[in-house]
Amino acid sequence: MSVVKEVVKSLVGGKETFEVKNHPHHHRLYHLEINNDSLYTFLSENRHVNAQQLEYVPYMRLALSQSLEKILGKRFSETVRAILHDRDSGGFTVGMQYQTEDYDDYIKFATALAHLLGGVNFDAMSGTYYARFTVKDTDESDSYLRQAYRRFTLHTDGTFVNEPTDWLLMMKFAEENAIGGESRLLHLDDWEDLEHYSTHPLATCRIEYKAPSSKNVEQTVYNQTFFEQNGKPCICFIDQFANPSTMEQATYLKDLSESMENSKHTIDLPLPVGDLVMVNNMFWLHGRAAFEKSPDLHRELLRQRGYFAKV
Repeated sequence: MSVVKEVVKSLVGGKETFEVKNHPHHHRLYHLEINNDSLYTFLSENRHVNAQQLEYVPYMRLALSQSLEKILGKRFSETVRAILHDRDSGGFTVGMQYQTEDYDDYIKFATALAHLLGGVNFDAMSGTYYARFTVKDTDESDSYLRQAYRRFTLHTDGTFVNEPTDWLLMMKFAEENAIGGESRLLHLDDWEDLEHYSTHPLATCRIEYKAPSSKNVEQTVYNQTFFEQNGKPCICFIDQFANPSTMEQATYLKDLSESMENSKHTIDLPLPVGDLVMVNNMFWLHGRAAFEKSPDLHRELLRQRGYFAKV
């Protein structure tokens, strides 16, 4: 039995500071439900902390994380780490359970959770350690991120930066007049064509990645599409920023993307306001379904991404 299964087995059905449940929308995901009193205690004890303080004083992020661990117990930290490291799962959702609608509280909770894992990447798009962005009816963005009526194709994060991006966190802050737009997820091991593309002669070819101007990243990096971790294939891919140098490379990437998009195991995951989804970025691909047209569409999200602590 894997470490995560041992941890989860000991907690499923428990009524301590949190409970681990099988996710209702995906067989590989878990849903963590925090005891309401414990969540209230965390928010109450850290009511003096604000988002600006977390941006300006980096050690406050770790102090906040320590507070969450003290309230929920080390078992919570062990569970989160075990799930995200576990190849059979690698993902979970958790939420604020309608205890608050304050955006600073959302940032504090996401920050505390993220720092239980290790370090957080600098997000050049926002100029700090996280990004907040909106999706609305009209947008002049130079990427799919904010374009509401286009499917945001499956990809991994961190493809165009020279730093490890082991995990990704996405939290929904607000949503109005939104039909569609669900998070789309595909676990690499569920993909029918994994063996074909991961063993292809071009699988380990280094592809040039360069971001558009909105990302505020000027460097060019070269990444393999597939690489191994613990004897298993992992992926680094986003269609928008890949710049293949040959027709053969372009055909390989185009066919790969279309295969993932058409996989019967690519699922739409509903995410309520105040909830977040966290996945291992090495073997989970994510995207977004298109919204239905609405002039009053509004959604706001928070993104954090980072790397596992080396112990």
